[in-house]
Formats: sequence, structure tokens, C-alpha cells
Amino acid sequence: MKRRTPPVAAVSAAAALLLTACGGGGTPTAAPATTQVAAEDKGPVCIGEAPQGGLHVLRGGGFRLPGGGSVQYAEARADGTTREAILREGDRYESGQRQWTVEPGTRVSVSGRTYTVRQICSYRVVLEPKAAADKAALAAAPKSMEAVGGSADAPLCFTTNPDVLAAASAGFPDEGEDLSLVGNGGVQRFPTGLSLTVSYLDTGAGTAGIAANCAAIPVAAYEDVRVGDPVEFAGVVFKVSALTETAVTITRSNS
Repeated sequence: MKRRTPPVAAVSAAAALLLTACGGGGTPTAAPATTQVAAEDKGPVCIGEAPQGGLHVLRGGGFRLPGGGSVQYAEARADGTTREAILREGDRYESGQRQWTVEPGTRVSVSGRTYTVRQICSYRVVLEPKAAADKAALAAAPKSMEAVGGSADAPLCFTTNPDVLAAASAGFPDEGEDLSLVGNGGVQRFPTGLSLTVSYLDTGAGTAGIAANCAAIPVAAYEDVRVGDPVEFAGVVFKVSALTETAVTITRSNS
């Protein structure tokens, strides 16, 4: 599969969503037309610590939050010593959305609910809710563990519930084993509503793109990944282990 420029999603996002940053955030600016990610990330892979029960916003994707708000991990930045991220309002790109540069310790407020940035990685940002009620809402058990497709799967896709995460984990290969994603435009589906697609393969450049969707929301868009790069889906971390003209192979990590 030859490389192509990934399309930009343009659908409506919650107009009432308000995102503010303090304690290290930058000045709000208009979002660019596309997600920007360096072809070769300089590292470090992660800074900060991920707390138990933190919610994981995956690179290039959106996460729906309690109260109806959403946030995206729009851009990863690293200079070999430190790392920061750009968070953007909404669960997918829309012209005119505001965005903020954050680092560990930055507080963001989405629809009146406050979260602290605890960890920034090349592949995810981990947020911790301030309010106990929001922590409880994210950890709540869904009414059903069966994915039915579309927005009804949101309780399975945007959650910190340990039973849901365990079910998602069980749907992947064991630690150290491989998952092959075929680059023919096909979709691989998993038990808790997640689907994965190879968006492009460029063996000449040694790069590929992997897109993930859940509850009709793009929850990750890893562009320009190379062998050795980490990616995460449904709380499970993998490393890209091989790129061929027909497939991307990812190997489940032990963390």
C-alpha cells in the first residue's frame, strides 16, 4: 500500500465545550487544519507518571468525558530532553477549535470539569479527574459488556472500569505475541467495540499509519510510526515490530 495523506475529519463537535489550561498551559490558539506529528520522535518516550485510574487520551484521537465534553491529543512534541503535548477541544477535528500546549501538572477544565495532566507520552496523554464524582463516572460498570456498534458503545470505549479494560485486554494477543494488521483497507474488530485499520504503508520511508475507532469516534491516529515505536489501544501497549508492503505487525508489550 502506498502512502497517502490521511483525511481530516470535519464533523460537528459540542459547541458548548470550553477548555482552559493553567499551571503550565500556553495561550489558546486556533487549531491547525491537520494533526501534526514528527516523523521521527526525539524522545523521551514518556514524562510524568500515570496514576491508577487515569484516563488515556491516545495520539491523534479523542476521548469523551463525563458531562458531555471531549478532548483530543492533537500533537506530540519532544526535543530529546523533555516532552509536551497539544490538547484540543472536541472528540475530532473541527475548524476553529481551541487548543493548548500542556506539560505534566497542567490543569485543564472541560465543560466545567477539571483534569490534571499526569503523564505525556509519544502515544498517549494521561489525565486525572479532580472530582471524585468524575472518577466514579469513568469507572462505572456499563449496563452491558456486549458491543453493539456506533455511539451505544461509548461506555465500553471511554472508561477506566477494570472489567471493561480486562475484557479489552483479553481480546488481544498475550504479552510478547504479535498482532498483524493487514494493509488492504480491511478493518479488524475487537470485543469492546474497538476497530483498527492501517491507514497507509510506506516501506520506502519505513513508516505507516494505524487508525483506531470506537463508538463511532476516532480514538487514535498514529501517523508516521516506525519499527520500535509504541502504540496503545484500549489500555494495552504494543510496539511496532515489522512493516512490510502488506501489513504492520505490532507486538504486545509487558507494560
